[in-house]
Parts: sequence; C-alpha cells; structure tokens
Amino acid sequence: MSPTATRRRFLGWLGAGAALPVLAACGGGDAEAKTYPVHYTKAEWRKRLTPAQFTILREEGTERPYSSPLNDEHRAGTFLCAADGNPLYSSKTKYDSHTGWPSFWKPLPGAIGTSTDYKLGYPRTEVHCARCGGHLGHVFNDGPPPTGKRYCMNGAAMAFKPA
Repeated sequence: MSPTATRRRFLGWLGAGAALPVLAACGGGDAEAKTYPVHYTKAEWRKRLTPAQFTILREEGTERPYSSPLNDEHRAGTFLCAADGNPLYSSKTKYDSHTGWPSFWKPLPGAIGTSTDYKLGYPRTEVHCARCGGHLGHVFNDGPPPTGKRYCMNGAAMAFKPA
C-alpha cells in the first residue's frame, strides 16, 4: 500500500472519529421532529409531568436500573404512557430480562414508534409513544420467543392500569 493510500485511510478514520461526538450531540432520533396527535409546549409538558418523567419522556433520559416499581409489577393489566395514557404493552408480554428495567417482547398494535438513536456513538433503536412522541426506551434483538425482541422501557415513562 502506498504512503498516500495509508494517509488517506488514516484521515478517513480520523474524520469518522471526529463525527461521533457530533452525532451523539444531535441525538439522531427523529421522534421530536414529527407531529403527534398529543402535543404540548415544553412548558406545558413540565407542568403535566414529574421532573423524572419530563427528563425521560421529553429529554430522552434514562432512569437508574432497578429504580422503578414497575420493574416488579406482575399483576394482569396494561402499561400506559405516563404522558398521555396511551396503552403500550399488555402485562402478558412482560418478562424479567434481568436488566433492571421493565421489559416486554411485544407492544400493543399501533402503540409505539421507533427511530434511530446515535447518543452512544452507534445506532440503537429508540422506542417512543405513537401518540405523544415521548421517549420510552429502546428495543434490542436479544429477547425471548416468539418475537426475539426486548423492549427495554423506563418505568417512569409508564403507568400501570390493573385489569
């Protein structure tokens, strides 16, 4: 390989490395850019949500693992978006992923949307509420059958309604 080709390859990798912080700062997700049926100003969301809910749902934050009471919720019922009450997951699809966050293998039909999140420097699939766009968590391909999906949700982003 010629010195010029080696230099170009090095500069290409250097440029890619410099782009990662920019992508991370931008967030990469497009959930907030869309228009949703339920929408409020930032100030109105702050009034409607607790500080923890606002951080997670509106600023794409993450709660500490094992901090949500919903992680240990095992009754029959439905998990709802804490921001707008949209039904998200049936308790029949909840399972213990041993990650510290409520996990599900399947959302209710039409309940969620997804977008690509680059905040950690690599692509992840962000999950958001289909009605208000609130950030719920992420979905991974290491879940149980029949879907093989792990919808890893922030408990503070949800409420539980017993059956």
